Amino acid sequence: MTSEATPALSELPAAAAIHPVSHNLNGQRLGRKGRDTRERILAACTELLADPEEVLTMSAVARRASLGMTSLYNYFADLTELLLAVLEPVMATAEESFLGILREHWPDTELGTRSRAFIDAYHGFWARHSRLLHLRNTMADSNDHRLMIQRVLSTQPLIALFVAQMGGDADDMQSPVRGLATVLMTGIERTVTVATDTGLTSLFGDGQRRSKDHYLVPASRMIELMLADTRARLAQGELG
Repeated sequence: MTSEATPALSELPAAAAIHPVSHNLNGQRLGRKGRDTRERILAACTELLADPEEVLTMSAVARRASLGMTSLYNYFADLTELLLAVLEPVMATAEESFLGILREHWPDTELGTRSRAFIDAYHGFWARHSRLLHLRNTMADSNDHRLMIQRVLSTQPLIALFVAQMGGDADDMQSPVRGLATVLMTGIERTVTVATDTGLTSLFGDGQRRSKDHYLVPASRMIELMLADTRARLAQGELG
């Protein structure tokens, strides 16, 4: 990948921005009280997610927010809609959390250190929002279409940036480099999913919980080797 390709990294799409909500589900414009109520609902949901002993349901959110169910449904039609609203500000931190690392061109001589810095940052993001992201993925895997879309869209900036790091055209959705980047990103997400699921990791091997390096060291090596190999193959004209 030449230095001329570096600016393209900064021009690739960033994480989605936060969109202010101006009305409730009844079409009523939100004044200060309405905005405060909506924020109280979001805060209640976030508090429940932070406590692994709490079961997240709409009724639990209503109780935590000291609201009746009717009032709650004035703002969110169901749990999926509520989770999407909680996810929005979380995903808006992706740029500073890990995308910024990937947006800078990684020289060939620094692939190892840059790969490790990225996987550490991505794992840190997942660790901070573990229950929310695991719940999103579980519901998406159960065919919740809206959360499936959110999950896919949240990975698109990462895939595009990996394509650019490999030296490919991030706008070519059919290129073999795009396929390689997609597979790489799938592996990365699966790795951090496992690494941040304490219940799952305790079942492996001798039943002892593994350190994060047990997963992140090979993950960073996977990124390094995939980037190096794809750059070399592109330079040799092996990938069209």
